[in-house]
Amino acid sequence: MNDNQEDVSATCAEFFYHVAHVLFWCFCFCFVGVLRSFCSLVPSVYSGSCTVTPIYRLSSFHISQSQISTSSIKKPFLSLASPSSGLSFSITNRVAPLLQNILHQQVRTVISFSLRKGKRKTVKPVIKRFLRLHCGLWLRRRAGYKKKVWKKKANRMKRLREHVFCNKTQSKMLDKMTTSFWKRRTWYANDPYQKYHDRTNFHL
Repeated sequence: MNDNQEDVSATCAEFFYHVAHVLFWCFCFCFVGVLRSFCSLVPSVYSGSCTVTPIYRLSSFHISQSQISTSSIKKPFLSLASPSSGLSFSITNRVAPLLQNILHQQVRTVISFSLRKGKRKTVKPVIKRFLRLHCGLWLRRRAGYKKKVWKKKANRMKRLREHVFCNKTQSKMLDKMTTSFWKRRTWYANDPYQKYHDRTNFHL
């Protein structure tokens, strides 16, 4: 009777050992898949390949020497060490810089050569949001003049309704984002900006 109980207990122990072994390797394979997904994102920040360390060191991964770029030198948070030093970086420290690429601001680049005619194209949001005077100055509205109007006071709304000039850097950038078609002199009936197109007291 005791021999049978010992056999049953040994069989159960062996069964649970095999189940635990299978679950452990399933967890390892799943974790490797997560690491591969992170490694597919890392080369977008660093120009190189990502190599994962063996199974027994799944909590970290190394960056190859080709991934050390000038951008990582400028930012101390992104500073890397060479693989020969044996230093490894945790996943949380490697995921944080990737958020800068995910949450980046909008970028509207200039098309220098279009596909149809091979000409330079104008960035459409510029001509919708700004007005260029013939003297080279650019006009714009105040930021937030349409946002949450219900809780802004009358003095603030009066200030937000003003049209202001862009500075020198912004004017140069907007000139680069538009073609010569939008820089020509225009004549409109009852143009409120007609007297501002020429700066008589402006000497080059």
